[in-house]
Formats: sequence, structure tokens, C-alpha cells
Amino acid sequence: MDTITHTLFGLTLYGAVDKRGMTREEKRALLFTTVAGSQIPDIDVISSWWDTAGRYQMWHRGLTHSVFLVPVWAALLAGLSRLLWKTRGWRLFLIGCLAVFIHDTSDLFNAWGTGYFEPISTMRITFGTIPIVDLVFWALMLAGWLRVRIRRTDRDRSPHRVYRFVWMLMALYVGVQSVQGYALYKQASGQYEQVALSADFVPGVFTVIGKQGGTVDLLKGSVWTGVKPVAKLQSQENADLDRLFAANPKAKTLYEWSPFVVIVDDETRLGLYDPRFYWGGQSFLFEFIKKQGP
Repeated sequence: MDTITHTLFGLTLYGAVDKRGMTREEKRALLFTTVAGSQIPDIDVISSWWDTAGRYQMWHRGLTHSVFLVPVWAALLAGLSRLLWKTRGWRLFLIGCLAVFIHDTSDLFNAWGTGYFEPISTMRITFGTIPIVDLVFWALMLAGWLRVRIRRTDRDRSPHRVYRFVWMLMALYVGVQSVQGYALYKQASGQYEQVALSADFVPGVFTVIGKQGGTVDLLKGSVWTGVKPVAKLQSQENADLDRLFAANPKAKTLYEWSPFVVIVDDETRLGLYDPRFYWGGQSFLFEFIKKQGP
């Protein structure tokens, strides 16, 4: 998910905790833990500062997003909270675990994927059933916040219940989206050698990307309307990729990172791109080298 969504997840998690009886310092520590925990796996973006080998595509959402690091990040946050606000007990550690777990797990559902089981496995897991920026999440969290603000009275002292209901609705939404996406994926799997999925910004609409030999089809639609072809791409499978990788290391990283790629080998360029991000006649994940003229 994007940075804004992760931040809103942290704030909504903070709202879902029953804070009656908590001191001001405990509330501050809780807010820090939920928001920082919802962001800390993305600390890997600093790797771009020293990336000279073109490996950032693999490092981002890699080891720092591993489920095995969830308790490590949570322990770090709990330790900082104890240092800054003199808090004690296991509660902040457990909430920190939940915040980091939500970050890592939510990233599985969009097309970018994550190294969920690193370092045990280098596989980049992606379901493609939720867009990276999902306005449904934003709308549900905004609705919960407005409900709390509008109905805040002396008798209504349990806003955490509203935010817990918001979390239930978001989980239900992810489930419904994933069931629909899986149905389309299974349908396409019988027609193509390789299949990938990318969710549209409109709920229930997906782009199904299927590869058969050197042909890649992009089909768009839903479970209810069916999918219709929107583009047919040709991949030059016999191109000399060793030459490309030697001249552009980022191309090799993209080749390893993507479920499958479209290879371009024409008069001016040798390269490859990820068809899941194809829009308007091109993909923004495209690495290539220019061929020398005659």
C-alpha cells in the first residue's frame, strides 16, 4: 500500500484500542507505536541511497517486510516507547506486532508484492487483488472518523468500537475482492502458461495478464461482466538478454522480480517490461538499452 494508507492504518489501529484508564504518556506511546509500526517496514527505501548495482527493486519490500521480522520491529518500538515515555508491560509490544503485521500482510494483496518469507524464501508474493492506492480503505476509515466526531457525547465514550467495526469492514472488503480475483485467476489459468492479476481502482474490476509463448494478453473486467481483451503484446523470447543484463543491471533485477515480462527487441531498443503495469501503450517498469545506429 501507499504511505498515506499505511499511516491511516496506524491511526485507525490507535482508534481501535480502548484507551479508557490510560494516562497521557501511555496514549502518546500507543500513538507512536501504531503509526511507526505501520510505517517501519518501508525503512528499506533508504537502500536507494547506496544502490549502485540496480538491486533496489528487490530490496524494497524485501527483508524488512518479512513476517519473521514482525517481533523484531515491535520490540524496537516497545523499547523506544519505554525509553521516551517510561511505559512498561507487553501491551505495546503486542500492538506493535499487530501494526507491523498489518503493513506486511496488506502489501501482499497488491501487484507490487512483498518478500513475506525472506530470508527463508526469496519469492516475491503478490495476489494483485487490491490496488496500491485503494480509495475504499480511505472512505471506510474516513466514515469511521466522522462517525466518532459527529456522535461524540458524554454518553458515547467507546469510539474504539467504531474503529473496530471499520477494521471488520476493511477485512470483509479484502476478502470479497480476493475471492473475485481468485475466480478470474483460476479461469485464466486454464488458457495460459502464466497468469498474473492487477486490481483496478474500481472495486471488483481486474486486469488479467496471461502469457502463452511469446504472446501476452491483457484482459479487463469483473466476475459479473466477464473479461474483455484490451491489449495484445508480443514478447521477443529469443532476444539476447545477457547483453541487456550486462549493460543494464536494473533489467536483470526486473526480470527476477516480475512474475513474467515482455521482451522488446526492435531496431532502436533492447529491453523488457512488466505487463502488469502496462497502461497507455507502455509500462512504467521498463528497463532497456539503446542500440547503436549504423
